[in-house]
Amino acid sequence: MRKFWTAIIGAFLGSQLIAEAAQDEFKIHELAQDFEIFQECAQCPEMIVIPKGSFLIGAKKGESRNPFDAYGPNPTFRLLEPHEENNIPQEFPRHKVSFEAPFAIGRNEITFKEWMECVNAQACTHVPEHIALFPNGTKELLGPNHPVTDVSFLDAQEYVAWLNSLVGSSVYRLPTEAEWEYAARSGMETRFAQGDDLTKEQANFSRRGTEQARRKPMPSLVNRNAPVPVNELDAANNWGVRHMSGNVAEMTMSCWTRAHLGFKSNQDFLKYFYKNPSCNVVLKGGRYSTGMDHLRLASRAQVMPTWRWRGIGFRVVRIEK
Repeated sequence: MRKFWTAIIGAFLGSQLIAEAAQDEFKIHELAQDFEIFQECAQCPEMIVIPKGSFLIGAKKGESRNPFDAYGPNPTFRLLEPHEENNIPQEFPRHKVSFEAPFAIGRNEITFKEWMECVNAQACTHVPEHIALFPNGTKELLGPNHPVTDVSFLDAQEYVAWLNSLVGSSVYRLPTEAEWEYAARSGMETRFAQGDDLTKEQANFSRRGTEQARRKPMPSLVNRNAPVPVNELDAANNWGVRHMSGNVAEMTMSCWTRAHLGFKSNQDFLKYFYKNPSCNVVLKGGRYSTGMDHLRLASRAQVMPTWRWRGIGFRVVRIEK
């Protein structure tokens, strides 16, 4: 394991760090906490090494500020009072998940430029509609560094297959829900990737939706109504991973369930997915058109594997083979 990550990071950082990492088996973890990045090939995305360890997946009791009681077998959509807790069943039970080895995750959501490189190589077949559609009906063409949207989970499988062909090994894939949330939390237990609240400079989300949830005007926020480029805003967490809260919702390689199934290791998440390969997949991170509450790291949504929408994108992980 140490030899593997030393080689990958060394390709980006140089021979001096290779020698240092070879002398200290914890050096790779230190590099991850300093959020050093690597890029395995010219067309590969920038990746950040995430250390092995464990964390608590799911929500703390009472952390949601969703204003509606819309859950349970007979949802009533009752407006909750400010003092009432709304514990969303699909975010529970909160439990420990362990990672026996480090992995790498994309520094950014996959961009339109990166996607079109796959299309131009004739490895990705779908050319997405790369636009923002505003509430007044106008459209705006987005740029190469905006996250790619209007792609499905099945489309994303073509992209990771292409990455794997470039490096000659089946090492890239979409993250599991556990990998995504572990990397997003970056050793913290806060509601969002950067803390317990967010500013408009830190994340891309809806002022309108947030005001509805908080039941008060919040003039310091904005309605962008579109994704922003992946390198825009002060959107990095403690480990340097950007836009884990907001911008576009991100597909994972995990099956949707009405509650957490209590898996104790990341391998359990993978095994369950491989047994149910046609399942609806979990979405994480929230998006630009939702209120701040939906950007919580414990928040979960779902999407059919064939569905394309302009609010949904993805990032990749890189594992040892």
